[in-house]
Amino acid sequence: MTDLTLVYPYFHPRADTSIFRFPPLGLGYIAAYLRHRGISVEIVDCTFIKQKEALKKIIDSKPKIVGIQSMYSMKEKAMELAKLLKPHCKLLIAGGALPTTDPEAFLENFDVVVVGEGEQTVFELVNQFITDGELSSVKGICYREKDTGYVKRTPPRELNKDLNNFPKPSRDLFDNNAYKKFYSKKFGYTTTAIMTSRGCPFSCDFCSKPVFGDNFRTRSISNIVDEIEEVISLGYSRIWFADDCFTLDRNRLMGICDEIVKRGLRIDWECLSRVDTIDPATLYKMKRAGCIRMFFGIESGNDSVLVLMKKQITTRQVQKALLLCNHSGIKAGAFFIVGYPGESDKTVLETIKFASSLPLDYLSFTMPYPIPGTPLYERLNGERFSNEWEEPKNIKLVKHKLLFDSNLSERKLMFGIIKGMIQFYIRKYMGNRGHKMLGAPFETITDSIYNLLN
Repeated sequence: MTDLTLVYPYFHPRADTSIFRFPPLGLGYIAAYLRHRGISVEIVDCTFIKQKEALKKIIDSKPKIVGIQSMYSMKEKAMELAKLLKPHCKLLIAGGALPTTDPEAFLENFDVVVVGEGEQTVFELVNQFITDGELSSVKGICYREKDTGYVKRTPPRELNKDLNNFPKPSRDLFDNNAYKKFYSKKFGYTTTAIMTSRGCPFSCDFCSKPVFGDNFRTRSISNIVDEIEEVISLGYSRIWFADDCFTLDRNRLMGICDEIVKRGLRIDWECLSRVDTIDPATLYKMKRAGCIRMFFGIESGNDSVLVLMKKQITTRQVQKALLLCNHSGIKAGAFFIVGYPGESDKTVLETIKFASSLPLDYLSFTMPYPIPGTPLYERLNGERFSNEWEEPKNIKLVKHKLLFDSNLSERKLMFGIIKGMIQFYIRKYMGNRGHKMLGAPFETITDSIYNLLN
């Protein structure tokens, strides 16, 4: 019998075309924290299995307690699994970004919701439940009292300031072979994720950070590079640094790069960054330490829209940063949002033109997704006609849908996204000459079609 089975309900539909798949690091951290304290834990990661197989694995682990992670794209599956697993365990726990934001919604199917970071809270919760069943002393949870039926929220748990207090995630509980097989077949290399910090001090209008919060906290350089060595020993050839902004602290970043070089580690890596956190000296060290690609959340090609989004960057900074990446030999990827509240046809076309003109290796466009708890969500409250993220049932060029009433139609935005991707691929694979011959005429014609659409 297992004390706790943790579940990552990330089922990929047949139509899924995503290129990023990573193990659930959060559950790996919780598992490691509890195992170090004598509690038996299993993880069931649903990324590469069907629901029937996942249920069998969970039930076969004979758990006393089941914990299910949920985020905005997993709510439906998390709720469904909870209903099916109710007869097979003594306690059902929900945790993650969405349960933290809206815990009471999960109490319909779960016994307890963990609010915020999970390691210490889950340990105390499991320990209390196993010993005497009294939960009121556990900070950072939400549950329904048995006697009265009232929802009780205990005082919030303080964030752990020293991330070195947490053991490294239990990677032996991940299906490393499945992840390596997926990447090897699709890209010819293997990759996994490492998280070196938590928290982001920026306040982008659309961004949700209910679990890790605003305060930037980090692990020591030696602790981080020890985990890099562990990942290499598992047979991975590439690392994705899953921090909100890996380049936020320049001195820390330079130290990590120096330590990688000092230990003679040879592994490629990628990370998320901001255009206002890089310079030639930093990029030189990053390249020398194995960085091959950086991703930037640029979001708009119009400075007034960037102000609306509270990005605290400008299009000029974007162009400068990507030019630096290009000169350093590090590839760049970028994410953009079109159809943001307050945008016009003019600003959408400016963003599409700007994005497809940049020297990028990867480009992604999405429509806005108002996540509960964000300023964007609060501003749109009452104007939304759907609050659910829906996975596509069939293969689609554009997977996202417009989730709120807007002066810009979903059809128009979908056309704009497809137009932008075609312009990007023309420039990427045919160069400036191809753009002049084919891209420029295509851009002019499709601008006219875009403006004719309702």
